[in-house]
Amino acid sequence: MESIAKLTGVSKEFRNGRGISGVDLMLQKGDIYGLLGPNGAGKTTLLKMLTGLISPSFGSISLFGEDLGQSFSSSMRKVGCMIESADFYDYVTAGQYLKLNANFYPDIRPQRIAEVLEAVGLASFAKEKIRHYSTGMKQKLAMASSILHNPELVIWDEPTNGLDVEGVVHFRGLVKQLSAEQGITFLISSHMIHELEQLCNRVGILHQGVLVREGNVQELLTDNISLEQYYIAELQKGKELMENGRLESRP
Repeated sequence: MESIAKLTGVSKEFRNGRGISGVDLMLQKGDIYGLLGPNGAGKTTLLKMLTGLISPSFGSISLFGEDLGQSFSSSMRKVGCMIESADFYDYVTAGQYLKLNANFYPDIRPQRIAEVLEAVGLASFAKEKIRHYSTGMKQKLAMASSILHNPELVIWDEPTNGLDVEGVVHFRGLVKQLSAEQGITFLISSHMIHELEQLCNRVGILHQGVLVREGNVQELLTDNISLEQYYIAELQKGKELMENGRLESRP
C-alpha cells in the first residue's frame, strides 16, 4: 500500500503542559481515517502539524514519501484541509470566493467551481453573498474550497459542525464517493462517533496527547460492540494507565 502520510515519534510541547507525545501514525492511500479523542486531547494540534501550521518539538512527518519540512510547497499542493473554523470574505459570493482560491493553484478549470459547489450541496446558493450563509452552509463552503484543487489527501477538523441531519448524510456520501471514485485519502477529526463508525476503515484514539489505540474498525469492533462503546472503554483504560504512571501524558 502506498504511504500518503507518516508521523514518527511526533511530539509537541506547549507551556500549559498540553500537546501530543510520541505519536506514530501512518495513512495509506484510500484510507478514511477517523481521529477520535476528548476536548484537549491533541487532535487539532496533530492536524496542524500535518499541514505545517505548527512544527513538532520532536519527531518527523512525511507526506507522499517526502519530509514535510523539506518539500512543504510541493506536498501541500496535494493536500486540502479545513482546520477549526473557516474564515471568509463575507461580502463576496461563494462562487467569487472559490474563484479567488483558485488563483493559488495552476490549471483549475473554470467549471471546477460549479462542480465542487454541486458536490457539497451549495449549487443553488453560488451567487448569494457569504454573509447570508448559515453556519452549516459556511462549513460546506469550506469543504468545497478544500477539494477545489483535486487533492490526494483531505484533512478535515470537525467537518460536521453546524450541519443538519440532511447535511451530515450528504457529507458521508461525499466522502465515500471521493474515496471510491478518486482514491482520495481522508483524515477526519470528529466527535460524531456514529458517523465515523459508518464511514471510516481505520480509527485512532488520542487521550491526553497519547495515541492510545488505533487500527482497522472491523478488527477493533468485536463482540458486537459499537465504536462509541469501544471508544469510552479505551479512554477509561488510558485514564487508569495515567493514574498508575504507566502512560506518559507529555513528551
